[in-house]
Amino acid sequence: MSAQYPVSRPRRLRRNPALRRMVAGTRLHAADLILPMFAKEGITEPQPVASMPGVFQHTRDSLRKAAHDAAAAGVGGVILFGIPAVKDARGSAADDPDGVLQVALRDVVAEVGDSIVVMADTCLDEFTDNGHCGILTPSGDVDNDLTLERYASVAVAQAEAGSQMVAPSGMMDGQVGVIRAALDAAGHGNVPILAYSAKYASAFYGPFRDAAECAPQFGDRSTHQQDPAGPLEEALREVRLDLAEGADAVMVKPALAYLDVIASFRAEVDVPVAAYQVSGEYAMIEAAAANGWVDRERMIMESLVAIKRAGADLILTYWATEAARRL
Repeated sequence: MSAQYPVSRPRRLRRNPALRRMVAGTRLHAADLILPMFAKEGITEPQPVASMPGVFQHTRDSLRKAAHDAAAAGVGGVILFGIPAVKDARGSAADDPDGVLQVALRDVVAEVGDSIVVMADTCLDEFTDNGHCGILTPSGDVDNDLTLERYASVAVAQAEAGSQMVAPSGMMDGQVGVIRAALDAAGHGNVPILAYSAKYASAFYGPFRDAAECAPQFGDRSTHQQDPAGPLEEALREVRLDLAEGADAVMVKPALAYLDVIASFRAEVDVPVAAYQVSGEYAMIEAAAANGWVDRERMIMESLVAIKRAGADLILTYWATEAARRL
């Protein structure tokens, strides 16, 4: 039994910054952070994303500079998304060796080398003309198994372009196992997989679809992304399946609205747990700060601490470089 007031006074350990820093139970490090970046084909100047102030669709040159800045700040990794000039029903540009994402991967790896982990989002939604994450049936549904064939080819193309990790985000059943087998067969057995194990059909993704130009042209993604009201056990089932298929690390997306899922993953698994602080989380804080309603820097850091405290080892965040410099 601990002592009670007036003998016990918890405020003693909070009375100055040095004491608070010494006893802090949650510590953020720059290497915990992963910066998402968008490479767009055919532009000559970086294009600002209106719904995400401070975020850009990059040219080859500006992408290299942003990656260099992230590495110099001590950021742990970058994850690349590609926006091709031409899209089609099968997302042909996604595994084109000369496609925008593969070119971006080679550029960034050449720029930063091994000083930062360079990874790629492994999906089709940025590359299909319908904005969906896979191959569609005649009725407009996503065909799980035909989509897996495309994911396997995309992952191999990314690994051959220099991606040091692949991150399948489509939430297709069996995606991790198929990608693992394809990478191994192509001689990329050392390339790890960061699995989007719990990715929810969330309204928090809205601004991202502006950045990646991947809004579905019809319907939504509720048939493959998880229901926000779904049981926690469903998320745990998904992560167990991914681990059984060979995932090296796992992810929860979004982050702040799903801290309970992050905590449950951390208690369940013995691999790194990542969380994606998504575009809507970013945009809300930026918008509130622009209106003078909140202290921007404090809200950024507090939100990252909350995600870390819930159990995330890695945090994907659009503030990665800025936060790393502050840390």
